[in-house]
Amino acid sequence: LFPQLSLLEDAGFGGVLLYTDPCDLPKTADLADKAFMVSLNGGGDPSTPGYASIDGSYRQNRQNLTTLLVQPISAVLARRLLSLPEDTAHRDRCTPLQMPAAGKKTISLNIQSVTTYKTISNVIGYLKGAVFPDRYVVLGSHHSSLEGHGGQGWASSTAVITALLQALMPKVKRGWRPDRTLLFCSWGGTALGNVGSYEWAEDLRSVLQRNVVAYVSLHNPVTGNSTLHPVASPSLQQLAAEIQSFSCVEKAKCPGSNVSSVQIQGDADYFINHLGVPATQFSYEDIKASENSSFLSEALFPVHATKTEEVDPSFSLHETIAKLTGQVTLQIAADPVLPFNALDIALEVQNSLKGDEAGVPQLLAAAARLRDTAELFQSDEMRPANDPQERAPVRVRMLNDVLQGLEKSFLLHQAPPGLYRNILYRLDDRTSQFSVLLEALEHCKLHQSNETVQAALSEVLNSINSAQVYFKAGLDVFETTLAGKK
Repeated sequence: LFPQLSLLEDAGFGGVLLYTDPCDLPKTADLADKAFMVSLNGGGDPSTPGYASIDGSYRQNRQNLTTLLVQPISAVLARRLLSLPEDTAHRDRCTPLQMPAAGKKTISLNIQSVTTYKTISNVIGYLKGAVFPDRYVVLGSHHSSLEGHGGQGWASSTAVITALLQALMPKVKRGWRPDRTLLFCSWGGTALGNVGSYEWAEDLRSVLQRNVVAYVSLHNPVTGNSTLHPVASPSLQQLAAEIQSFSCVEKAKCPGSNVSSVQIQGDADYFINHLGVPATQFSYEDIKASENSSFLSEALFPVHATKTEEVDPSFSLHETIAKLTGQVTLQIAADPVLPFNALDIALEVQNSLKGDEAGVPQLLAAAARLRDTAELFQSDEMRPANDPQERAPVRVRMLNDVLQGLEKSFLLHQAPPGLYRNILYRLDDRTSQFSVLLEALEHCKLHQSNETVQAALSEVLNSINSAQVYFKAGLDVFETTLAGKK
């Protein structure tokens, strides 16, 4: 949504009517006549950008989040405004809404927004680690912050994290502790722009940047019952795939789902884009009627549109998500060596370099160097460290410190609106190229200038080179340490 709006803003548009095309809706949903809500807030309290909204903080006066007038409308109203006839001939086939070939429509758009301040509450609990208490694995869910909107995603999210806590408590009472500290977070203000997670993380940024090793998301874990959709950052893709294959309760419901690195909705945003923390999420979704759904992920429909009892009456899907999420969380928290894969990051980078733009061959050469270094790191350091006989505590700590920062090199200083600062994440499953390069090409077409593309290519090249230097520095540290011991 944000990339499209920013392009319209650049082109000089003054207003936008948003609708979810019927062809973009899940086949099992009947939402064409339903109005919905979207948040235009990029993240956190917009009056305190980049710093925590706490007592004493200066609040900037921002009445509007965009210069555009933006109003969501239902698909039925969009059809009426465009004077399109009802499509009754082909009920089994969907025809996307299109502007009529001839004629003009004048629509007066008058939006009156009122800015108010309200208190957002988070609920945070923790289980202190026994071996690395200063390293945190964050498990994030969210609770309701809107009345009448957002479906029951928050209820599913709360139910799963509650079930996980109930399953862990008997072990904890018997004296069990994970190696790393577990943080259980239920965020408020998610639908308003991830306000609770942003402000909490901005307040504790220096500690979190040093200590958080992974974020496991429970953002709307069950929104449909058609397919399992696992998402993971490149370093965690292998772990997510392994856990899915071993832990999936209903094999028919998740047969060989591919783990992808698409942008994760919700409160994982700050951890991925500002802290460079590896993240993963398992969720059940509906198969969409088409592969061109642009606004559905941001749309918040009324609560009666989807009921948890109808989607998952036996709660078996919730049980599967709880088991998958619990397994991945505990493995990251309890494995002596973090289960991250450096080589998968290098492979993801190579797969994301597509196209014939000037500069791509240079990027491919840099990506090849990154892959060689990552391969050496994976074979020389990861394998010995996973051997209990060679698992010296100082070596494990050094290795984990290197693994923890694998993805931080890929954070851009500033990303285009709507795109992740962490360039390892793609816009959706249909695209494999770096999102920042795709957006730069769209910007280039609009302004007939190649400057944006060159800037994006430079950003990507700098990230790849930084990652290669980081891996190489990690190897050098181990070589120096081992030589000193000898």
